[in-house]
Amino acid sequence: MKNLTKLIVASALLAGSTGYAQTKNAVVDNIVKEGTNNSQLEKLAHELFDGVGPRLVGTPQFDKAGKWALDKYKGWGITAKKEKWGEWRGWERGISHIDMVYPRVKSLEGTQLAWSPGMKKAVTAELIILPELADSVAFQKWLPSVKGKFIMISMNQPTGRPDDNWKEFALTISFDKMKAARAEQTAAWRKRISNTGLNNRTLPVALEKAGAVGIITSNWSAGFGVDKIFSAYTKVVPTVDIALEDYGMLYRLTESGDKPKVTIQTESKELGAVPTFNVVGEIKGTEKPNEYVMLSAHFDSWDGGTGATDNGTGTITMMEAMRILKKVYPHPKRTILVGHWASEEQGLNGSRAFVEDHPEIVANLQALFNQDNGTGRIVNIGGQGYEKSGDFINRWLEAVPDTIRNQIKTNFPGSPGGGGSDFASFVAVGAPGFSLGSNSWSYGNYTWHTNRDTYDKLVFDDVRSNAILTAILIYTASEDPAKFPRDKAALPASSNGQPAKWPEPVKANRRGGLD
Repeated sequence: MKNLTKLIVASALLAGSTGYAQTKNAVVDNIVKEGTNNSQLEKLAHELFDGVGPRLVGTPQFDKAGKWALDKYKGWGITAKKEKWGEWRGWERGISHIDMVYPRVKSLEGTQLAWSPGMKKAVTAELIILPELADSVAFQKWLPSVKGKFIMISMNQPTGRPDDNWKEFALTISFDKMKAARAEQTAAWRKRISNTGLNNRTLPVALEKAGAVGIITSNWSAGFGVDKIFSAYTKVVPTVDIALEDYGMLYRLTESGDKPKVTIQTESKELGAVPTFNVVGEIKGTEKPNEYVMLSAHFDSWDGGTGATDNGTGTITMMEAMRILKKVYPHPKRTILVGHWASEEQGLNGSRAFVEDHPEIVANLQALFNQDNGTGRIVNIGGQGYEKSGDFINRWLEAVPDTIRNQIKTNFPGSPGGGGSDFASFVAVGAPGFSLGSNSWSYGNYTWHTNRDTYDKLVFDDVRSNAILTAILIYTASEDPAKFPRDKAALPASSNGQPAKWPEPVKANRRGGLD
């Protein structure tokens, strides 16, 4: 009788184990089917990037995007809310007109920088180039000559062709000659700036105070037709980035004594202090509702383009994964959260605020998966310095289809990330946040913070793969009977030979651009 009892118990355990495996496989199969056959990614991308547009923190577009996200989650039956965590300088971009009017007429490709002051009327003025001066004393003597002028403060690039184009077509001697000349010119320009006694942030302010009517820059992104579009430091006069091709023309005309003139009118509105917020969605857990698995992506962007790959792709990946999970895994073991963070671009502020404001979630976080580097398929996952990260993440990856999993390189235990994106806000407080690193697709040159970061750069097959992968990782992490341990691995020595240190938490800036 005793042996029979053992046999019955063993059979029951085996049946239960097999049943769990079948359930797990069924959920994963349904995730793959839903993500493949009923993908909403193209629709989400069109509505967010083409319809709402870029999502610079403090702008009406960021607020509009938040309302859009809440409506999408409501339509999918997912609870979501805005969580205010601070205030930001409110600003709204307007129409820009940038034209050369002498020695001939030509409309110029250019963009006013974020938070550039608005203009009441168009201004026409001559261009001058920041000269090569001996020191800050010489700069102060020269400074009165800027009155009534537009000042060019960026180096004129020696080539508008990216290096890979040179590498493909040029003679080696020509390529090497160009690179050497560019390096010498870049060093000389840096010295030209430093000899003023100022830097790229303080120089525009000094020129503005001395009576310049505008600042002209060209922040080329080392690719055809791409410039980085960041923020202005002027408070009264406009700061405008002009594309390499037009900037080079203006520079050469100025340098040769043709005294070109441009007309600029940039419209923008100051909106005072406006609330800034994260969007947080939730699917409540059933067995362990006070433990959490979390999807993560920053919601804000720079606004030279429409923020499509930085970080629109991360945003729609997490939204699509949440939609899929709600449909095929509506009663998770642990609570599933999604965080869409504000002001990542100014220093991870939204996620840092969340970490500060929700210690109960941070303390009970099973895992957070963050995606933030473009449209490419996920190819890298590291353990962020957690000793047991490989045991858990490899186990979670086992459920992922081979076609997705086989492309992923892992690094365990890895080293903790000190910045770069919002997972680092969690790692800094010892919580398990992980970065889903994507294939490049020339992200650094062509879309990261550029005027060309738009819908047409998306590779939807890769984004679909990422949404499916993320949903499976969240599902398997939610179901794991074990809780992720936070033991930290011994870190390798830093480059200077000193022992590496775990990153320290940084407080969120909750009042940006207002002081």
